[in-house]
Amino acid sequence: MTQWRWLESFTYRWPWVARVFLKALLLFVVLNLLFVLADPLPALGRLSIYGSLVPPRERLPYGENAALSYNLSLNSLDTMFASHTVARPKAPDEYRVLVLGDSATWGFLLQPPDTLAGWLNRQDITLADGRRVRAYNLGYPEMSLLKDVLLLDYATRYQPDFIVWAITLESFAPERQVSPALIRNNADAVQHLASAYDITLQDAEFVQPTFLARTIVGQRRALADWLRLQLYGFAWAATGVDQYYPESFTLRTSDFDEDVSWGSFAAPTDYGEDEVAFDALRAGMAAAGDVPVLLVNEPMFISSGQNSDLRYNFFYPRWVYDRYRDLLADMAEAEGWPLLDLWDAVARDEFTDSPVHMTPEGTRALAESVAPTLRALADAAPG
Repeated sequence: MTQWRWLESFTYRWPWVARVFLKALLLFVVLNLLFVLADPLPALGRLSIYGSLVPPRERLPYGENAALSYNLSLNSLDTMFASHTVARPKAPDEYRVLVLGDSATWGFLLQPPDTLAGWLNRQDITLADGRRVRAYNLGYPEMSLLKDVLLLDYATRYQPDFIVWAITLESFAPERQVSPALIRNNADAVQHLASAYDITLQDAEFVQPTFLARTIVGQRRALADWLRLQLYGFAWAATGVDQYYPESFTLRTSDFDEDVSWGSFAAPTDYGEDEVAFDALRAGMAAAGDVPVLLVNEPMFISSGQNSDLRYNFFYPRWVYDRYRDLLADMAEAEGWPLLDLWDAVARDEFTDSPVHMTPEGTRALAESVAPTLRALADAAPG
């Protein structure tokens, strides 16, 4: 082509090369400055193919083997929630129930319909005023009450009518509160919650975004994660798979040594509520505002093996868990919080690879224990 022949005769000299490089560098700097000033990631995160080109997800994105699970872990709450069914418009006859909790609530080794939220939906609960209960699984596989509060605070924008919050002592451990990456990478939101609700943050190492971290270069991981989640949506739509299901797994431990320590407690002690994260529990109840909350002390595996007189399971020595239940019951009564203590409500054979992960039948039993109280509280709630 004649119009490009000048390239064949053009002499590339260093001054020309330098000018091209400087112009490219200037353009790169300007684009990054505009990116920082515009801060487009929140708006981008709310753009999603889920709910339009592909079905929305039944669980919040989480995954370690993306190629097998068609899923991945993110730090952007906007992106996570935009992919979820809770982001769709609320139906006129819908009574919207948010279900919070750890990996047991999210549903390790469970298909979406076999989670706590899934089984609640399969019961087709209709309230006295004709509204139909629709439960949304907002569990997330990290044991931290502060993580639950962060998700609850964000989710209040989706018009919840009721919240079921599944808890267990391990999520009260002080050292676990700021350990999830989701907490450490949402520093502004977490510190706002800590200030608003008087939460103690112990040894917090938050990722404070520097100027460089807010540029295109610094946000390349977040941009890539957003794009990857959209692309995995097509595999999710075709298969319904959102986690890796191994052919076999190691069953939860039944035999233990004589160690009765838990976290920072090396020996049995009559610890108080200020020594574990009850402040985060109070914060979550306050963040819910006028939305009713049902606390569910989730079922756990109770061993009958070696040294089971000292430990209920791998997580808990008996003394620490018994003290926790007493503190929880006393606080719930004093505050007027509805509490279902279902710690021993599921048979030991219905637990899988951890003291809190259950089989579909175990989770069904949990949902059947929760449903009557949920219905009664919902019918009694104003409006």
